[in-house]
Order: sequence, then structure tokens, then C-alpha cells
Amino acid sequence: MKWMFVTINNTESMLASLSTMMSHGFKSSLQDFTFGPWKVTAAKNHIMKSKDVERVDSEHPKEVVRPYDWTYTTDYRGTLIGESLQIKVKETAERINMEKLKAREQIMFFDEVLLFEDELHDHGVSVISVKIRVMPTSFFLLLRFFLRVDGVLIRINDTRLYHEVGKNYMLREFSTRESTISELKNIPATLYTDPSEIAQHLTLKRMECEKLELPVMQLEKAVDEVIQ
Repeated sequence: MKWMFVTINNTESMLASLSTMMSHGFKSSLQDFTFGPWKVTAAKNHIMKSKDVERVDSEHPKEVVRPYDWTYTTDYRGTLIGESLQIKVKETAERINMEKLKAREQIMFFDEVLLFEDELHDHGVSVISVKIRVMPTSFFLLLRFFLRVDGVLIRINDTRLYHEVGKNYMLREFSTRESTISELKNIPATLYTDPSEIAQHLTLKRMECEKLELPVMQLEKAVDEVIQ
């Protein structure tokens, strides 16, 4: 199992947070890509040792609470860091234009990061991964948690993050889809192992749409760089 990070930064202060994490006794594999005022960093690392975990400040408790969720289900949708960013999060009726994302456009940067994977003692799979792609006019990120408990259920928690050049905000959509195996009896079992295929057959249980408003100075800088 590996421990990995994906960050999307538009200030040096955000990179500093990642650098601090990287300095605790292990080597990193990094890919950087600059996109206007943004810097995309994909970092892949081995799992942290116990002593390294104790040195790192974390909002998450270090003590194991029992009984715990043995499926490792999470609704994590990313962390906004950097007080100077002043990103405002608001509910919105605006949706990510998925049809626009399907249009053919040059992919300037792409990476996929596996955050964790567990076979649930051979009773299925629990996995969370991140995919990021950057185009000339936008970037799109998909954080997906996929759970399959054999003979019981399939669950997918998706976080989609989208930003277009020239706009002073990002859109973040979080959804939970879940169905029991009995509810999927008419769906070919071969699809059960493919999150992309089975997702459209699962029942939507929860949907939250947010607008992440960026500081005005970031928009002005982005527009200037596009014009130049």
C-alpha cells in the first residue's frame, strides 16, 4: 500500500504545507505543472511510518476508535489550506458542464494518484483515488471512493472540482451513489468491478454543489497571463 498526495496550489504558502509533510523521513516522487496562476503538484510516496505520523500535525485523531468502519468509507472532499487565500464556500445551483468536458481538447497535464486500497479480507474492495487533467482553458479533478462488498452493496462517493480560466471561482460537486447487490440483479456482474461503468446504475443518495470563490487578485492575474 502507498501513501500519496495531490495538491492544486495557487500560492507559495500552500506548497509550503506540502513541503512540510514531505520532510518527515521519506522520499517523494513529484510532478509539477504550472497553469496560469495555478501550480498543480502530484506527489506519490510510500506509507508513513508510525514515528513519522507522530511528528505530523493532523486534524484527524491518531487513536483507533472501536468498533470502526471496516469498509473505510469516507466522504472526504479535499482540504482548503492557506489563510491568505480567503476562499469562500457557498452553495450553488450551478453545475459542472460535463458535456463541455467531453469535448476534444488538448490535455496539457494528467495524473492519477491512488490514495489507498484494501481488499476487505477478500470480501470486496475499498479504494480511493484522484485523477487530475489540465486543459488550455480549464482543469478538472475527480476524487473517487469506490466500495464493493461482495454480495452486499456497491457505493461510490465522488468529488468533482472544476475551474475555467477567467472565472473567479471553482465548482465542487459531491455525490453519494449506492445500491444493494439485490437491486443490481439485472446488471451484468462484470460491471461490478468497474467504477466508471457501474456508477450510472447506482441510486443517487446525496448531492451537494458548492462554489469556491477565489480572491479577486487571483482572477486579475489569470486574465493578464491569458492576454499575454
